[in-house]
Amino acid sequence: MAVAETCLKAAYDASLNFPEIIRKLIDAGFEGYAVDYRRHVQIFYRPDGDSVELATPHSTGPVAANFDSAGVASLVRWAQADGPDYSYAAFCDQAAAMGCAGYLVSFLGRRVVYYGRTAQTHVELFPQ
Repeated sequence: MAVAETCLKAAYDASLNFPEIIRKLIDAGFEGYAVDYRRHVQIFYRPDGDSVELATPHSTGPVAANFDSAGVASLVRWAQADGPDYSYAAFCDQAAAMGCAGYLVSFLGRRVVYYGRTAQTHVELFPQ
């Protein structure tokens, strides 16, 4: 649980980047996690069925009704560039405004599936 808490906090305070967070979670035995913008929680999953659910330290605004897949893809590129104007809190706010209700990160599948309220999706593969 401590590693999950550390990684969640690190996403918001930028003390670790996405690849570093993934590495820490994998090393701690997690196989993925889900972010739910409507419930303001993040759930970390283990292969044995156990999970850790944590409240996110930042609540997004309401999730827009329409899912903007191209907008979410653009947000992902912004996050990957990790420029000085990037923050995870801003990413979350903008994703919700683009109709992203949440996303599922699969370490095994090496992908992230972003989804809207109508189950529309946008899939991003981990960079090689």
